[in-house]
Amino acid sequence: MDFNDAPAEAEYRAAARAWLEANIGEYRDLPEDSRSSEAFVAHAKAWQAKKHAAGYTGITWPKAMGGQGLGPMQSIIYNQEESRFHAPTSLYAIGLGMCIPTVFSHGTPEVIGRYVATALSGEEVWCQLFSEPAAGSDLAGIRTRAVRDGDAKDADWVIDGQKVWTTNAHLSDFGIIVCRTDPSKPKHKGLTMFIVDMHAPGVDVRPLKQMSGGSDFNEVFFTGVRVPDSHRLGAEGDGWKVALTTLMHERLAVGGKPRHAPGYATLIELAQGIETERGAAIEQTAVRDRIAQTYIADEGIKLTQMRALSALSKGQMPGPESSISKVVVAKTMQDMAAFALDLSESAGFMVGEGNVDIARLQGSYIGAAGLRIAGGTDEILRNIIAERVLGLPGDLRPDKDAPFNAS
Repeated sequence: MDFNDAPAEAEYRAAARAWLEANIGEYRDLPEDSRSSEAFVAHAKAWQAKKHAAGYTGITWPKAMGGQGLGPMQSIIYNQEESRFHAPTSLYAIGLGMCIPTVFSHGTPEVIGRYVATALSGEEVWCQLFSEPAAGSDLAGIRTRAVRDGDAKDADWVIDGQKVWTTNAHLSDFGIIVCRTDPSKPKHKGLTMFIVDMHAPGVDVRPLKQMSGGSDFNEVFFTGVRVPDSHRLGAEGDGWKVALTTLMHERLAVGGKPRHAPGYATLIELAQGIETERGAAIEQTAVRDRIAQTYIADEGIKLTQMRALSALSKGQMPGPESSISKVVVAKTMQDMAAFALDLSESAGFMVGEGNVDIARLQGSYIGAAGLRIAGGTDEILRNIIAERVLGLPGDLRPDKDAPFNAS
């Protein structure tokens, strides 16, 4: 591994940092409790437009699609620097990180020309419509259906069904949706993906109240929603192949540690400020042991991600680092936050108590549960690592080749 930037990378980092220092100003992220407000949306859109004008969006995307045509290291470097300034980027994480790359990989030139540029500039927000009440980890088990309205090859499609856990659907203009178009085929082969207008007649978005108090997730109902065939992504029946493109981008996007997530330094600060019957918490063996475990996990995650960055910097393809990191990151976050809140005793139920922001620890504990599901559950990722990295036999899948409507 190489921990140092190459000369060209160091130059790019210095330029990005200087631009951020000069421009972030009023655009820093708003508090968590305003993440669904009109003010937050306007704030995020203003920042996206500003950095788009400066050439810091679509860094790896082709210039013909409005991007910069640079390599992955430039994108990683900019994202690393932007995260230091608490920029408001969460509104576009799914659209620009997962949806639009799928659009320009599988859409027609006309569709690409219509949607990519406006997404990149921040004018339109996107969501990903995959999970259903009966199809989460087993995504191929989806039941939302799309049926052609007529026999013509270019006839419109009519969508009926339900999606759930759709992040930012209530703030989105468009989404990518995978539907079952041929139930007589095996579950992985009868799927097709489309672009859907979230403001179209028949789309009903209902925010879900989370135990954290937020409403980032939604359930979305589709009743007779019409989608033109030109908005199909990939060939009819190729929805699983297209969905894998999205999932690859999703696992890369959620595989790293969230930028504001607390770590071992938070535990040290917390333990230094707590007095117990046996003295300062920081001096107790059990507490120091947990801090050491968290430090080892944090460093292991960082070094594993550095392997991927080193490969990218040399023009190579990284290995299974994203799957490995994601399995470790979420569990470490959850275990560390649980220990910190237990150590805080009754203060762990309060907001803003002590020397450490308890709200961040509470958010990390609650949020880690979702992170262990998003982009593939722990169990799914362990299967991927076992089968594709360790070469172990795959799980039995008796329904793999059976028609979906017969299973």
